[in-house]
Amino acid sequence: MSPERVRPAAYALLGLGSLAYFLFLFVWFLLPAFLTPVITELGLSNTQAGLVSGAVQATYVPLALVSGLLVDRVGAGRALGGGLVILGAAHTLRGLAPGFPALLGATLLLGVGGTAITFGLPKLVADLFPAERTGTASSVYLVGASLGTAVAFALGRPYLEPLFGGWRPVFVWSGLLVVGYGVVWLVAARLLRPHADHFGSDDTGGFTLGSAREDVRTVLSHPQLRLLVVVGSMHLFLSHGATAWLAASLESAGVVAGLAATVATLFVLARITGTLSVPPLSDRVGLRRPAIVGCGVLAGAGLAGLVAFGQVSLLVGAVLVAGLGLGGVAPLVRSVPIELDGIGPRLTATANGFVFTVGEVGGFAGPFLVGSLRDTTGSFAPGFGLLAAGGLVVVVAGYLMVEPAEYSAAEDESGSGTDAGTSG
Repeated sequence: MSPERVRPAAYALLGLGSLAYFLFLFVWFLLPAFLTPVITELGLSNTQAGLVSGAVQATYVPLALVSGLLVDRVGAGRALGGGLVILGAAHTLRGLAPGFPALLGATLLLGVGGTAITFGLPKLVADLFPAERTGTASSVYLVGASLGTAVAFALGRPYLEPLFGGWRPVFVWSGLLVVGYGVVWLVAARLLRPHADHFGSDDTGGFTLGSAREDVRTVLSHPQLRLLVVVGSMHLFLSHGATAWLAASLESAGVVAGLAATVATLFVLARITGTLSVPPLSDRVGLRRPAIVGCGVLAGAGLAGLVAFGQVSLLVGAVLVAGLGLGGVAPLVRSVPIELDGIGPRLTATANGFVFTVGEVGGFAGPFLVGSLRDTTGSFAPGFGLLAAGGLVVVVAGYLMVEPAEYSAAEDESGSGTDAGTSG
């Protein structure tokens, strides 16, 4: 399966799928972008704000594995369309929420729809592209996600709030836009899919309880996937914790709101740079472990700089370093399962579901702990210091992994893969 066999329809579907991820992250992070006026209008405490900011991640903990199993069976096309409709409707409800319980419930529902996007896109990539191209292809849709976050912060309060007259109409109209795009995606996927090559497995596993149990057993017992779960957990812990509170922490340090929003946008743009540069380089040299370890070093060092530095120029440098590391590791977490012996394209969504089932505990804990420590200590430094420590965990887990191309599930089952897990 050479790269030349990838047909234009595959790239068109990847682009449309990337727009789906853009819209998901855009509506998701409109809440952190509007967090200050939402807190004021609804009378939220910092702890309640942290709960709402981490509610999408919390949804993934009980649902991610089930969602992954479902996506592997229904296919990426229908999963993405259904997910878009659900999350768009949920975001519209966020704009109508009268208080904390309604806002929290709507945000949890948004997370339900988001799981279909998160696991549908790796499944789409596994189906449309050969394994050696999946790192680069994953970078494309993650750029869409990062742009969605960046646009939410860059346009949210400075432009959309005065244009629409407040955060509520911004939420309502953007939610309806996502519902409409869900319908567009379903039509486009139906028209384009027959014109793209098929690289994935034709075995969907069926809808029987026995087949689902066997797939779950295969995924949960995979030793390399367990290490990837650690990497994914720490990535989400760092990424969501920093993204949710970066602008607010800068404002609390005396940085004006406009400049704080600009720095938060730079953080997202740095992540895009990492996403565009690290995985393609990893594809080219055929190495995953050094890329994961290096990204862990950059993320930890950058977040530590946010605690240590006081000058705006140094803070910007720390933000850029942290963003580069976090952006680089994100596509690898999603694409490595496609290459693993014993997982492959057939179980890609289920494997990603396992990663996010555990990983979103970290994704929820990041925003929640930063907010709670802020309430307890009156400072953001303890929370961001805890985030920085997560970078070291990524380094250790990445070092212990085996290169996916060198890993053999059969050898691991026989016991010979144990030593390889700690080899260079």
